[in-house]
Amino acid sequence: MTQRVLFVCLGNICRSPAAEGVFRTLRRDVVTDSAGTAGYHIGSPPYGAMKTAAGLRGIDLSDLRARQFTSQDFSRFDLIIAMDDDNLADIEAQRPAGVTATVHLFTDFASASEADHVPDPYYTRDFDGCLDLIEEAARGLSEALR
Repeated sequence: MTQRVLFVCLGNICRSPAAEGVFRTLRRDVVTDSAGTAGYHIGSPPYGAMKTAAGLRGIDLSDLRARQFTSQDFSRFDLIIAMDDDNLADIEAQRPAGVTATVHLFTDFASASEADHVPDPYYTRDFDGCLDLIEEAARGLSEALR
């Protein structure tokens, strides 16, 4: 059975599309998507600076468009990955009764890093640092799904 993984951040224009882009280059056998807990950017492409930084690493985000996380995502995905504790709380607040989909922080899979969340480069402006952490966590997640 094909695994289905959803990456979630706040606006779905920086961290979660980058995580989806990185992860789908590692694991083409896994169905991926990304979403935001807020509806600020629905239909928008990834933020230009993130798209550029990812592109310099050979990661194409051009086909991605922002969408908002919904409670239906619990039944559509086997694993939901949150970029920080606020996203995790917002996701869990929408969990339907009886649904057992697994939700984790992305940094749970970044064993070499001491980071407890993926900082939002929309605010920090550190797109490369964000991508470094995303790549580390994506490798860890890939191994965990084997």
